[in-house]
Amino acid sequence: MSRAVRIRGDEVGKTSRARRIRGDELETERGARAKKRSLAEVHSTSPRSPGQLAVRSSHSHPEILFAIFEPDEAQSGAKQGRVRDVVESAMEESSDPPKPPPYEPYIPDELAADPAILAAFKHAEAKYEEEEENQPLNKCCGLWFQRDDQRKTALVLTSAHLTRKKDPNQWKGQWTGEYHHNAKVIVHLLDNTTTPGQLIYLQEHYEFAIYEVQVDKPVHLPTFNGRVHSGQDVFRLGRDANLDIKITHGNLAYDIPSRHERCHYMYFLRDASTLKLLHDDGGPIIDLEGKVVGLVNNQINETFVPSSILHKCLDFWRRFNCMPRLHLGMTFSPIKFLDPICIERMARKHNIDSGLIVEQVSKESHAEKIGIRKGDVIESFNGKHISTTIELESLLIDICWDHFDQEKKLNTEKDVSLKILDATKLCLRTRNLTAIVSDRGEDIVKGAYPITREEASLMILDS
Repeated sequence: MSRAVRIRGDEVGKTSRARRIRGDELETERGARAKKRSLAEVHSTSPRSPGQLAVRSSHSHPEILFAIFEPDEAQSGAKQGRVRDVVESAMEESSDPPKPPPYEPYIPDELAADPAILAAFKHAEAKYEEEEENQPLNKCCGLWFQRDDQRKTALVLTSAHLTRKKDPNQWKGQWTGEYHHNAKVIVHLLDNTTTPGQLIYLQEHYEFAIYEVQVDKPVHLPTFNGRVHSGQDVFRLGRDANLDIKITHGNLAYDIPSRHERCHYMYFLRDASTLKLLHDDGGPIIDLEGKVVGLVNNQINETFVPSSILHKCLDFWRRFNCMPRLHLGMTFSPIKFLDPICIERMARKHNIDSGLIVEQVSKESHAEKIGIRKGDVIESFNGKHISTTIELESLLIDICWDHFDQEKKLNTEKDVSLKILDATKLCLRTRNLTAIVSDRGEDIVKGAYPITREEASLMILDS
């Protein structure tokens, strides 16, 4: 049975500083080679290119416009307009009294032995489970990032948590969740109309999804800013139960992720005086100029995906109809976020002041087989020095781009050269790691084994 989904969104255009570079003023040339028309087969810039993402494909697809991505080096004085996103919901407004929520039945202790009560309980429990199946899975924000004026459609970018199974509080103990890919998604637009949303793509690892929506009039596309730094003043946008926009001020931060958090996360540190705003997964985080610097993917832990990663993923998807990354079988934390005393000690003793510390190695992964262990330091990947996990994610996507340029496919192997400081032997070594090119979520399996009777017997003998 398909399940309904509720999503809320934000309208950045309500803030005075929200801006958008007009696509008509920044047209860029694309290749003249014609391609079969599809959502993902639109010409795009390479993710390694320093130029802006084209806002209009003037040769092959003149009617398709994209959101604008400004990389770190970009400076633009072009005229700008509004940023506007979408609200999504599973139910329309009604004058009827609200339907009471389902409550789970239970048997009082004093009636536990009554056969009639037991029979009634089974009936009530079955009814409750049926009602639960029809309850909305989740509600999230979303924002437009592409529109097709000829087909009168637009694409919405939102959190994959929209259709994720289980209670959000259980997500903290999972790497990759399960999703209702066939869930019924209703998009509630800001003009009080609703329209169904069709799932186009769901990226499990980066935890965002793309939905296609039919629209009767053009939608306003945002400007994404790749210039993101720790301590930056930003606003997180969301909506309350009445669909009124809520703006939360805070700062951006890098941090060492906990066990089940992805390494590419950045963190939103809200002002201590502000209340925590729920239900804004999929909503934008904007800078002081109203440009989007990230997409909220988990409001429980207040994490978001930075725009630099979104840019590369969306550009890859337009070119190859997927968003892969290399599964290395490890998680990391950057040296640069350690205590300055630790950084100075490592530089003095081991001549290393940047790189990534291995935090977890997946059981039976190739990384484990070639001897990489927790505490080792990865100084470089394919000869490139990496200082943050955001830089690593960017490099992994670039490696996948080369992989696909060579006409290779998903779920195949790719070798990566690593320069490693062995934390036990305190020596540098180079190893070739075989990684998997995949667009699924990467699970890091904790090394564990069952205690045997033989082990217990040995302990008794030793004592």
